[in-house]
Amino acid sequence: MSALKKYLLPGFIFQSIMVGGGYGTGAEIKEFFAVSGLTGGLMGMAVTTFVWCILCALALEFARMYRAYDYGTLMKGLLGKAGILYDICYWIMMLIVLGVVNATAGAMFNELTGMSQWLGVALLNIWAIVLLLRGTEAIENEYSFWSYLLYAVYIIFLVSVFGKFGDQISAELAKHVVGENWLNSGLQYSFYNLVVVPLFLYTARHMKTRNEALICGVISGFVAIIPGVLLLLAMGANMPEVLKAKVPVMVIFRSLDMQWLFYAFELVLFATLVETQTGFIKAVVDRVQPVMKEKYTQNIHVGLIIVLSIIGVCISAFGLIGLIVKGYGTACYGFLVLFAIPMATIGAYKIFSKPADFQIEEKK
Repeated sequence: MSALKKYLLPGFIFQSIMVGGGYGTGAEIKEFFAVSGLTGGLMGMAVTTFVWCILCALALEFARMYRAYDYGTLMKGLLGKAGILYDICYWIMMLIVLGVVNATAGAMFNELTGMSQWLGVALLNIWAIVLLLRGTEAIENEYSFWSYLLYAVYIIFLVSVFGKFGDQISAELAKHVVGENWLNSGLQYSFYNLVVVPLFLYTARHMKTRNEALICGVISGFVAIIPGVLLLLAMGANMPEVLKAKVPVMVIFRSLDMQWLFYAFELVLFATLVETQTGFIKAVVDRVQPVMKEKYTQNIHVGLIIVLSIIGVCISAFGLIGLIVKGYGTACYGFLVLFAIPMATIGAYKIFSKPADFQIEEKK
């Protein structure tokens, strides 16, 4: 693996899994950041970036040192037997995410093509299942490819917006609006996405030294936030309308009147939905495999992937999303208590109480 890919890969995975729901529609960027004003939103994003950089760096170094390449091994090292509580939070979040991803993919496909939403759901699941069956290396290559493409689309998007509405964005920045909740919003958004951090632990197997792991973690925080920063700046072109819109990105695209860019954006967004589903299911596969050891056969591997995919379809089909989303906030705070705080305390102590070249011996 090239050095560039090694350093960027964790961030690509973090960003790709998060983008579908977080940046795709712009709704979360509006609710957590734009409501504090353009300046206040950027300040909130700086807080989010700081938290992500710290936690990603600690998680990757802990994973490297203790060969904790799945969240089960990681949580056992942090919480011992209490690590089972993390499993509960993770499964709650996974069920919500799989349901939302399938529902979103179906709605997107129907809106863009006019065909049945179930074709979109089928495309999402077939794509994700094939990717999961091809293995870790194929998944890493897919994340890298779509991340590069995502950045290209976002950059073209921002250049187009600035080219047409640069004066409005500059004027919005010049107002220096800073809402009173910018700090809390920045912290909440960082905690909101903590579930994604353990999903790229397997990339730590590429890291040989503490410096590599820590640098990769810091880069991950920046890679994940940059698309959000670009989108927030673009919202500054028409902040009053953005704040009233349910789908903020549509306000911007209608103003741009660039249909081809909209379709490119939607294609990349659909791919990130696939990557989100792939990431959550892969984390379960990585969790189950070391527990079952030699009992984990190819048939079990295929069956687990298919069953989890079907669960996601069923949740979206029977309209359970609205019910389980009520537990979303609780699950998010669960990740704060069960992951962020232990990693920042117990994890940091275990990391820095050992020499930089420490790594447990791999079990034969």
